[in-house]
Amino acid sequence: MDMTQPKPIRLLDADTKLVPLPRDFHVLDALPATGPDLDQELATFVSAPRDARPLVPTIDRMRIEQVSIDYGTKRAVREVSLPVRQGEVLALIGPSGCGKTTLLRSLNRLTELTKAAHLSGRITLDGTDIAELEPTALRRRVTMLFQQPNPFPMSIFDNVAYVLREQAKRKPRRGNLRPQVEEALAHAGLLEEVKDNLDAPALRLSGGQQQRLCIARALAARPEVLLLDEPCSALDPQSTKVIEDLIVTLREELAIVIVTHNLQQAHRIADHVAFMYLGELVEYAPAQTLFSNPKQDRTREYVSGAFG
Repeated sequence: MDMTQPKPIRLLDADTKLVPLPRDFHVLDALPATGPDLDQELATFVSAPRDARPLVPTIDRMRIEQVSIDYGTKRAVREVSLPVRQGEVLALIGPSGCGKTTLLRSLNRLTELTKAAHLSGRITLDGTDIAELEPTALRRRVTMLFQQPNPFPMSIFDNVAYVLREQAKRKPRRGNLRPQVEEALAHAGLLEEVKDNLDAPALRLSGGQQQRLCIARALAARPEVLLLDEPCSALDPQSTKVIEDLIVTLREELAIVIVTHNLQQAHRIADHVAFMYLGELVEYAPAQTLFSNPKQDRTREYVSGAFG
């Protein structure tokens, strides 16, 4: 099975008889829990290369404790508990609609911008319930990067300087901001490519450069946690590799949580992986363990490509 290609669709002709399914039927019931085909796919998948990385100390930054999230009468997340640690990348994986993005957005209270949303349980940042923190201050400490790069329609320099100006009590001079702007760009792996053109429009950068500029802008606020929602979904393979290498490096000084549909990406960059399905946390484990020897049959089916 090629995990990068969709399965062929079988067309039904007019003579095909459709048999009603029993009301309690679930699509996973039709899949083998284990078997040679799934095991072979899993073995092929976990043999993919994974770059060596230095071991770094981990520090608990956030804790998700029995969190459930409802949109009206629909429950999107069901009693999830997870640690978020500086020094590692936590990947949230699962099929579309499983609740992973909703959970990610709850970490800096973006879910509450939807009026129908209701969160129960507790999320803490350095031991403090985030519900007690002012939202703007929280989002400086726990910042998010989205699927599509969203640089401001201004220069490269001003994109990063904007954050610094917003945080300053008095409007700082450009010369005073330059060292901090260049530091953030260097942190994001972009400075060498743009250092001679900092006044150029940010929108003229390539997609990968724009995404790294957005990372630099986020890093300028010196956050403690970086949330990434499919940050490479719109990028070419070369730009994706650059972003992935950057994420692995940044984990040494930040807690990083990434939502991704790309299982190979999760395998390459994550230290721990949480697999979600229908709002529930099915399995949480070190990346190598979850992909090579998952405990739950449903996890095995998902990472081997049986559904998703």
